[in-house]
Amino acid sequence: MVMTEKQENILHAALELFAEQGYAATSTSKVAKAAKVSEGLIFRHFKNKEGLLAAIFEMVAEKTKAVLADIVMTTDAKQVIEKILELPFSIDPNDYRMWRLMYAMKWQTQSYSTEKMEPVKMAAKNAFVKLGYKNPDAESELLLMLLDGAATAILLHEPEDKEAVLIALKGKYKH
Repeated sequence: MVMTEKQENILHAALELFAEQGYAATSTSKVAKAAKVSEGLIFRHFKNKEGLLAAIFEMVAEKTKAVLADIVMTTDAKQVIEKILELPFSIDPNDYRMWRLMYAMKWQTQSYSTEKMEPVKMAAKNAFVKLGYKNPDAESELLLMLLDGAATAILLHEPEDKEAVLIALKGKYKH
């Protein structure tokens, strides 16, 4: 979806406000004021607040797809596991607000879709099979849970020595 500069400003303002003040507490008038546009422009381009959130989700889905494609296309089992482990540690700090919003929304809406991560889970399972793990299903599930916890910790309070934590985590999966 190609957007105008004003549409991008609206989405950026919505993302900032939703992440800082919460989705429920943010009105379209607040978004319009922050984006320096009329509220009517928001309605014209995004229909309503839910449309804004949907557009943000779409933007996140595109970013996620690009990152996950590299993992899914990797054939070496050890590299697959390593790339999966690196995911939360490679989040660009400029994207922290976006990811904080995504994590907050899964809690606020009590929706936790594993659909987007299914290809990564399958890649992990296949890697664990190739590496001879006894229970590849449980290992792939555990790996995704570790990622979720690591991402949460990094987004809420970046660990003092993130690199050391990643090295320790990778050490758990040396084969």
